Amino acid sequence: MEPIIEIKELTAIYGDNVIFTNANLTVYNRDFLVIIGPNGGGKTTLIRYMLGLKKPAVGTITYFKDGKQINNLPMGYLPQYNTIDKKFPISVEEVVLSGLNTQKKLWKRFTTKQYEQVKRVIERMGLNGLENRAIGELSGGQIQRALLGRAIVSNPDVVILDEPSTYMDREFQSQLYQLLQKINKDCTVILVSHDVNKAMQHANRVIYVNHTVEETTVL
Repeated sequence: MEPIIEIKELTAIYGDNVIFTNANLTVYNRDFLVIIGPNGGGKTTLIRYMLGLKKPAVGTITYFKDGKQINNLPMGYLPQYNTIDKKFPISVEEVVLSGLNTQKKLWKRFTTKQYEQVKRVIERMGLNGLENRAIGELSGGQIQRALLGRAIVSNPDVVILDEPSTYMDREFQSQLYQLLQKINKDCTVILVSHDVNKAMQHANRVIYVNHTVEETTVL
């Protein structure tokens, strides 16, 4: 398989706390990688390094595309907690559309094709009919769906989701893994989950993070 992210001897330190040391992990194209482990073990820290939100002081993270080393890898990200200000005047369509910001030139308008792309994603998220609804009027689960739509709308090479079922209603939770399997046909999926049994039914690889980073067997 073709590697797209390679982590070598990564050590994560916050203040005086060592989160993990000498982490080694290779993520491959079209992996469905599930990251499990106890709270505080370093799961979110690991994906922040993958996303480039934190730069390693010790160790290296290398990205690849078509077998060649590159500086940045197109990624979509759904963070663990809902951080949107519900008072901010932004609609569902605008939230999803913001996932395409890096694909348009500054001061240029979004194209008709991009709006059509957003419309298709909104339908996939089960939010059709709510395009113009203010984000503050949505339920927690609906907001998570909108943020998931934002993460995938740009057709990234990697989608990283940190506890995506947080605040998500049960009906959409049951559809989530089916959706992720479809997404996985086109890109790598990295999923941090506390729902171990459910997640491991769909993973091809499972990484256990608890102050170490170790691959474990898919049951």
